[in-house]
Amino acid sequence: MTADAYLDLLGDLAITAGHSRSRVSNDNPMSESQFNTMKYQPDSPRRFQSLEHARLWCEDYVDWYNFSHHQSGVANFTPAQVFIGQHHEIAGLRQEVLSQSYQRNPKRFVKGSPTVKMQPNIVYINPVLDVDGRPDPTAAVNFPTLEGGKSKLLIIH
Repeated sequence: MTADAYLDLLGDLAITAGHSRSRVSNDNPMSESQFNTMKYQPDSPRRFQSLEHARLWCEDYVDWYNFSHHQSGVANFTPAQVFIGQHHEIAGLRQEVLSQSYQRNPKRFVKGSPTVKMQPNIVYINPVLDVDGRPDPTAAVNFPTLEGGKSKLLIIH
């Protein structure tokens, strides 16, 4: 099956074709990032002594990652805080502290009153941009080298 026929088939079945990076079908940036974080943990063993050792270490790692690891990709909240919606409450507390600090010493904040950064509501991988340079969620997936990709409208969700 050629790539053109494959994309036509996906379009006929109303299946959205997607790639982690442009035309790289075997890459998953989320799992690559996760593996990188795991690999460079200070307590990551160079080798596991046994399968049980690997399982125990991974259980501890996943617990730390979900409940203690403040990630820049989600505005320095933990994944658990974002998942359960607790990040809004925490952002409010952070904003109170920032506002109090600003009231005590406004000259310290050269750009004015600070605000808490929140994670984006929508995240895109290789967005198709509209004429103003903003991501267009109704645009077709951009496969410039594949004619079959142009024959069907594949919506990005």
